[in-house]
Amino acid sequence: MLIGREVTILGGGIGGLAAALALALRGARVRVLEQAPAISEVGAGIQISPNGMVVLRALGLEPVIAASAPRATAVRLRDFRHGAQVAHLPLTRADRPYHFVHRADLIGALGQAAEAAGVTITLNSQVTATASGPDGARLTHADGRTESTPLLIGADGLRSVLRAALNPRSRPFFTGQVAWRCLIPSATPAPPEVQVFMGPGRHLVCYPLRDGHLINIVAVEERDAWAAEGWHHRDDPAHLRRAFTDFCPAVRDLLERADDVFLWGLCRHPVADLWHDDHSALLGDAAHPTLPFLAQGANMALEDAWVLADCLANDPDQPAALARYQSLRRLRCMRIVDAASDNAANYHLHPGPYRLAAHTALRAASRFAPHVLTNRFDWLYGHDVTAG
Repeated sequence: MLIGREVTILGGGIGGLAAALALALRGARVRVLEQAPAISEVGAGIQISPNGMVVLRALGLEPVIAASAPRATAVRLRDFRHGAQVAHLPLTRADRPYHFVHRADLIGALGQAAEAAGVTITLNSQVTATASGPDGARLTHADGRTESTPLLIGADGLRSVLRAALNPRSRPFFTGQVAWRCLIPSATPAPPEVQVFMGPGRHLVCYPLRDGHLINIVAVEERDAWAAEGWHHRDDPAHLRRAFTDFCPAVRDLLERADDVFLWGLCRHPVADLWHDDHSALLGDAAHPTLPFLAQGANMALEDAWVLADCLANDPDQPAALARYQSLRRLRCMRIVDAASDNAANYHLHPGPYRLAAHTALRAASRFAPHVLTNRFDWLYGHDVTAG
């Protein structure tokens, strides 16, 4: 256990709050430093796959999440021009729940549970630099204050100050892809399925949130023009509609209802070489940012949170526990990040013999052995970090 162990976490997002809760439940004294004025999230959906749901179950949050989040029944891959089904991947295994979650709902549930477990959340707290000292991690705040903490967890996302300290030469690169995201209302409840419309150099993903009357959309386009990375850059909805003007009527009808659209440039970040020193560790996007083509960013952060707390609770030697955490997580996260990158190419095939062959094979597998397609992801969805 971690009775009385002091832990400071940078970042009040999914990974930071999940780690705070997992540590507090094991007896640690945890504080979360969040630079925003409130623990909140932008309007967006996320997919919590079975490997993430096992962590929420272990944290006691599965009933709360399941009550407000549709349980997915399938992923359907569709051709862009006519919307014809290319493949159907069933997600109906009773022991592997897969949910569509509004990001704000998950953040709210994690934050409430963390505070109930004794976690202190400090808002408007910006840390500009970190350094390792002989007795702990040293933090420099935006107002010039400095302090030390016995254990620092960097769950502070893409621009992590701790990652920069541990991996100063790590640099991302622009992938030549941009993504739009938006939420749109639906007059009738949408079926609890992921719909992926695949076209040359582009694809669009949509699925329902909450009661099915809200649709989450992520649309990706390959292009040369760079766009800023980040979730908060608004764009003209007309740009999104123009990029998908040759897609089927179902897609065009959806996009006609989009009026609050965000655009971000997709950059490939290497998985960090070094996740820890003796007094600090990285978690979530700070360690392994991923492209949004496998819906695993939040799930990897949940897995990280549980494994980190478990390693610390089971080994009183903090440096050894942090080293074990990296050894358990890094190769799996690298595999997930690589798989997500590969999906973009699979979705964006241009008309020709290769695309025809690939789609024909998917249709045949979907018709005669649909679970074969889903079973390709057993290594991902069947992984349970809480079982070890």
